[in-house]
Amino acid sequence: MSIEVKIPAVGESISSGVVSVWHKKSGDFVDEGEALFTLDTDKVSTEIVAEKAGVLEALVPEGQEVKIGEVVATIDDSKSAPAKSEPAKKSSAPEKAETKTAAPTMERSAISTPLSPAVRRIVEEEHLEPEKISGTGKGGRVTKGDALAAAQNRGAGDKVDNREDRQSEDGRFTRKRMSPLRRKIAAQLVMAQQTAAILTTFNECDMSAVQELRAKSQEAFTKKNSVKLGFMSFFIKAAVEALKAVPTVNSRIEDEDFIQNNFYDIGVAVGTERGLIVPVVRDADKKSFADLERDIADYATKAREGKLKIEDLQGGTFTISNGGVYGSLLSTPILNPPQSGILGMHKIMQRPIAVDGNVEVRPMMYLALSYDHRAVDGREAVTFLIKVKECIEDPKKLPLDF
Repeated sequence: MSIEVKIPAVGESISSGVVSVWHKKSGDFVDEGEALFTLDTDKVSTEIVAEKAGVLEALVPEGQEVKIGEVVATIDDSKSAPAKSEPAKKSSAPEKAETKTAAPTMERSAISTPLSPAVRRIVEEEHLEPEKISGTGKGGRVTKGDALAAAQNRGAGDKVDNREDRQSEDGRFTRKRMSPLRRKIAAQLVMAQQTAAILTTFNECDMSAVQELRAKSQEAFTKKNSVKLGFMSFFIKAAVEALKAVPTVNSRIEDEDFIQNNFYDIGVAVGTERGLIVPVVRDADKKSFADLERDIADYATKAREGKLKIEDLQGGTFTISNGGVYGSLLSTPILNPPQSGILGMHKIMQRPIAVDGNVEVRPMMYLALSYDHRAVDGREAVTFLIKVKECIEDPKKLPLDF
């Protein structure tokens, strides 16, 4: 019986991904739970594993964009694994012979391997010669990226490597292909601005009280919980209180329906070398400061190591982005569809402000709330941001549990 391997759902705002690399090739026997391929989306790279053991047949090449729910492979679970004794029977001599002949046949494999529909279309439209395209896929397979690079570098030579940067003749600029992940991020950001009525409102908050409370509690908090007390947990708590006060910000528009979320799964934007991703802190309203800090630290570690799972990014109702860690003084964050709001934190700066008629220098932070004006009115957005400001400037309004 053949079992279909489909691209799993990866969140409300993600409709496709890219099969970046196959870890197994057609004809290989795979065990249940064994990684089949890596799927790149605009938010995360994740390994898709086999649900059943059997013989794999891959249906799409590396580098091809696939839709959610699309069948990319089948597994024949009626076939059993080859006997373990078989590899031992092979002598070392034939293995060496195979190694010697592998390189010369690599180019021929690109010719004999059937082209995917996407690659075939590019070859026909651009009048390319597939046998002259150097494939970078498994076994020399010609990927869509190889075909596009060949079209762009026509006349530059028979062999094309789309992974190399291309410098202009005068050396004034270098052209390089965007990675599939970066192309998806770009498309997602443009889509967000084209499909939502994004507006941003600003305010500022005095960080003195939070800084004092954090410094006073840090040693005991760290000793008790084995994790440091940061600023993000305060802002998550403040955002939850503001969402409770202004529920419409915790909503989304779906076609012609308005969806009011009655739970608080807060996305926390994390910058990585591959791009910005937004893991979700589940049920933030039910978690302690220590729980929030552990979740944030765990996600940051997973993001750096590339171990985030698709489910870590699904289902957020509101997002917080901290550009202040990079030194940003003020910005207008872009919505994370289909959410209706995103809070932007920024750099803490010592600035003179008026306090009871006197000028004092205080640690100040600009706050920005971008929201979908289709779902949220201006009055509601301003009320939300003021609530966040009040909770940060007077932390006693938060449910402190340390």
